Amino acid sequence: MSDIISLLPEHVANQIAAGEVVQRPASVVKELLENAIDAGASEIKLIIKDAGKTLIQVIDNGKGMSPFDARLAFERHATSKIKSADDLFNLSTKGFRGEALASFAAVAQVELKTKQQNDEVGQQIIIEGGQFISQENCQSTTGSNFMVKNLFFNIPARRNFLKDDSTELKHIITEFERVALPHHNIHFTLHSNNNQLYNLPAAPLMQRIMGLFGNYYNQKLVAVDEATPYIKVSGYVGKPEIARKSKKDQYFFINNRFIKSPYLNAAIYEAYKDLISIDAHPAWYLYIDIDPKQIDVNIHPTKTEIKFMDDKTVFITLMSIIKRALGKANLAPSIDFDTEAITEASYSKERIPVQPTVSYNPDYNPFKTSSGSFSSTKDESNVKHWETLFEGFKGNIETETAHQEEITSAKNESIVYKTFQLFNRYIICNTEESLLIIDQQRAHERILYEHYYKTKQQTPLPTQQILFPEQIELTMKDFQLVENILPELKILGFDIEIFGKNSIVVNGVPGELENLNVLNTIENIIESYKLNTIDTKMDVHDNVCRALAKNTSIKNGKILDDNEMQLLVSHLMHCENFSFTPDGKTIFMQVEKDQIDKHFKKQ
Repeated sequence: MSDIISLLPEHVANQIAAGEVVQRPASVVKELLENAIDAGASEIKLIIKDAGKTLIQVIDNGKGMSPFDARLAFERHATSKIKSADDLFNLSTKGFRGEALASFAAVAQVELKTKQQNDEVGQQIIIEGGQFISQENCQSTTGSNFMVKNLFFNIPARRNFLKDDSTELKHIITEFERVALPHHNIHFTLHSNNNQLYNLPAAPLMQRIMGLFGNYYNQKLVAVDEATPYIKVSGYVGKPEIARKSKKDQYFFINNRFIKSPYLNAAIYEAYKDLISIDAHPAWYLYIDIDPKQIDVNIHPTKTEIKFMDDKTVFITLMSIIKRALGKANLAPSIDFDTEAITEASYSKERIPVQPTVSYNPDYNPFKTSSGSFSSTKDESNVKHWETLFEGFKGNIETETAHQEEITSAKNESIVYKTFQLFNRYIICNTEESLLIIDQQRAHERILYEHYYKTKQQTPLPTQQILFPEQIELTMKDFQLVENILPELKILGFDIEIFGKNSIVVNGVPGELENLNVLNTIENIIESYKLNTIDTKMDVHDNVCRALAKNTSIKNGKILDDNEMQLLVSHLMHCENFSFTPDGKTIFMQVEKDQIDKHFKKQ
């Protein structure tokens, strides 16, 4: 038998390594920015074109490289950060794998210009698709200028997997934020397609936060600055009043490296216990300094997860420090480190939302009785006039079966449902052969979703102009998102216009809604929209309708009168899919009469 094992060609091995390092343009941005910081730069300029697909350029005024180092830097496993395995547990720099530049060069056209302070001329190196092209002297300022062009040009299939420019830009801005936040002593700028998105001079942390996320946080954050023999914690946490329904603006940095840690998140939530509602999420920008020997940062390829040698001490100390900071701001009782204790039961890992898979029988109708007939039977004050909310709502259902024809023919009948409310959350409705327990919020969300969804094919919702237009300042990522979905928001009745950099003005809202908190509604729609993007096949209109329905439906806890309950059940019956919410959650449960009979027969 002939031999079948052989060594991979160098360029193929580099492309495989690149697949682990370079997932998208944002991966390149992260590595180049971190290299510039490690080079001691005080000014870093990031330039991108076409969301990084055409060009990613990072210019810094760091120490630069010698001719030999400039060439060697593009070899695999080349690094100035570690010399032995022991160094992995004593890291104070960012990048250290020695794979990044070689990976970029394998899947892009890369050009480097660099010069050290004492050198008379700089070096220019060009590499394309892993093939070394040239190295020669050039005019250059002190520092480095990296240009990564046409990412994945030699792997078309991989390039086709990149998302649209707005999505890739969002990921780039995220990496930019994660680097710029801990290094507020460095001047950062970001340009996209010749437009300046950020200009962040060196400044105190609070100024950097406002520079990245807007002036909204001015006077809304509480300073944290406490040291123990084991760790030091500094930064800011949000006041309970700005806690939101989404997990945004939550940043942890360990020794100035961004990390994700459900364990540390649990410590923060424990500190906010009894200060915010169970479904609210606080904001934080926290920096933990700890001896590098006490952590392992090499447990995840992207280095965003770490392992503590003594995680219980970190948990208790962090929770105590945050409680103490909130107490000093008169937002919570202060505590004593010597007496505060916490059990392991307080720790709960974050649940990652997963788009559910839903299967259902479209012919199934819980409202149909055994005889074939039907039984006789809002943000909390958002939706006005239940009787007129769905005027013009056709609710057409294809009559593919006799069952569906019965539903269609029943639309014009005056049906009275016997209903009552349970726990200010559920609507109990009986048929001849079963009992239905309907979640009122989920039912209303389904009704509103189908109502909003049909606006694109039928008539846009009318707009009610508000007396005092409201200006809203957004983060760069959220501003880009709103720009993209403005046409859909207009169809749904919003009158919104762009107002300067990262700001919008809301002039009108859907006429069907009243007592609307404009700021909260817009922010919640944005967050729901981003969460829905887990399903990449969802179109923009569908996504916006889902987000609006979720945030304008009546909430559990809202007391409904008989007429409102009957209207809700009636409109739910007319929905094309009355069994599940748009994101696949069950709307009702059905208890058959036979089940009830069997239960009591056993007694």
